[in-house]
Amino acid sequence: MTHPQGAIFDMDGVLIDSEPLWHVAEVEIFGEIGVPLGRAQTRSTKGMPIDDVTTYWFERYPWEGPSVAEVADRVVDRVTELIFEQAQPIPGAQALVLGLAERVPVSLASSSPKRLIDAVLASLDLTEIFALRCSAEDEEYGKPHPAVFLSAAKRMGVSPERCVVIEDAPAGVLAAKAARMACIAIPEASEREHPHILIADRIVTSLEHISVDEALNLIEP
Repeated sequence: MTHPQGAIFDMDGVLIDSEPLWHVAEVEIFGEIGVPLGRAQTRSTKGMPIDDVTTYWFERYPWEGPSVAEVADRVVDRVTELIFEQAQPIPGAQALVLGLAERVPVSLASSSPKRLIDAVLASLDLTEIFALRCSAEDEEYGKPHPAVFLSAAKRMGVSPERCVVIEDAPAGVLAAKAARMACIAIPEASEREHPHILIADRIVTSLEHISVDEALNLIEP
């Protein structure tokens, strides 16, 4: 008997080149309230839900004025603006999504809030393909906790061990492996030797370099 398989995609840095835009938005918005973030600081929280990121920096640089939730909303609003102004699709992402969707259930599991997920998928014309999408804002814990991936597998009706995840961030790869899923990592160049990236089952420099068959063959038989 062949057990069903499933594919789960992260969004930022996997479907769309939005990670640099998160950096710009976080530096800008946190700078307005006196939190001195640079590239190293924003990279240290890459892949985490924005509510967790905002709480993380409030604990280290308490500010007066807007609440943690208000600052998180400001960051998301700014990222949304930048995505529609500047973001480009990740090469090979759409072809891999469509190819996998012809063979297995696919879902999206992102640390981004649902309103940003909806906006990005609409901009990529992938809303119908990703009818099943999960946001870490609905979970008690965000990545690197595996909750959002486990929720995606449950909603697809697929065992976690029969899922392959496509991720770019160290926190996301760690979450995928904690969920007992196969994982393809497409990290930025500076993170290719990160210990959490190295636990991925396959590391690629472009999604154009992996086929549907190669992705599904990573799942245990």
